[in-house]
Amino acid sequence: MDFTFLIKALLYVILAPIIGGLLSGTDRLFAARMQGRQGPPIVQPFYDVYKLTHKQTTVVNSIQVLFVTGYLIMTIFTGCLFFAGGDMLLVFFALSMSEVLMVMAAFSTNGPYSIMGAQRELLQMMCYEPMTLLVAIGFYYAQGSFMVSDLILADKPAILQIPGFFIGFVFILIIKLRKSPFDLATSHHMHQEMVKGLTTDLSGSNLAMVEFAEWYDTVLMMGIVGMFFLTASPISRIWAIIACVLVFFLETLIDNIFPRVKYITMLKVTWAVILVFAGTNLLILNVLR
Repeated sequence: MDFTFLIKALLYVILAPIIGGLLSGTDRLFAARMQGRQGPPIVQPFYDVYKLTHKQTTVVNSIQVLFVTGYLIMTIFTGCLFFAGGDMLLVFFALSMSEVLMVMAAFSTNGPYSIMGAQRELLQMMCYEPMTLLVAIGFYYAQGSFMVSDLILADKPAILQIPGFFIGFVFILIIKLRKSPFDLATSHHMHQEMVKGLTTDLSGSNLAMVEFAEWYDTVLMMGIVGMFFLTASPISRIWAIIACVLVFFLETLIDNIFPRVKYITMLKVTWAVILVFAGTNLLILNVLR
């Protein structure tokens, strides 16, 4: 069992940055075509990260490097735990810790734009953290376990019992993947009024580590989306992949349609969606039990 755990974790460590980088390139290409542009090649993110690793790295202080490195390590650990079949609750707690490390890295620089980005990141965490914990609870109600290894052996897909949780999770992915209209802390696009916010004071290899971590994180988020459709039946893998592809392109579509909103709007809309969809679904599950 331990050997299988290690194999799955190793596969995630090796394959996730490749898949995540390709997804990032696909996102750029899809956005460019929507805007009537040719767009970069799909492998452009790999060129960008390679260039970052060969640039001079300027650091404000040594603790900044420690926090950024910790952010990358914790993000990888979280994905390894999930794809190896670990505890869903522990996955989300570890994911929260990785985000906290990134916030601390931004605060440690004492730069005005970085601090503003860190403050906005905390606000965003207030929006999506409740939903991530509710997802773990929803899976437990639907399948009777927090262990990913048990959840993927269910008789029927979780989406049939917790569709409200799925809608809520897809919605908060807009924040988690840093998509407009909720890309307040930092953005993949050059339309921020505070430069790059959270990552303003990062450069060279430090910024490359953040890019790597976001690729790992994207694959993890798509894996959780797929969990709603996985069962013991091999055909469910196909449905899970289709769902991941559709959700990913939906997030990109939303990113290119809606303008960025103020933080108070993000808080109100996000909590309203969580209460209406996930809250109602949880109430129904309690009644049926």
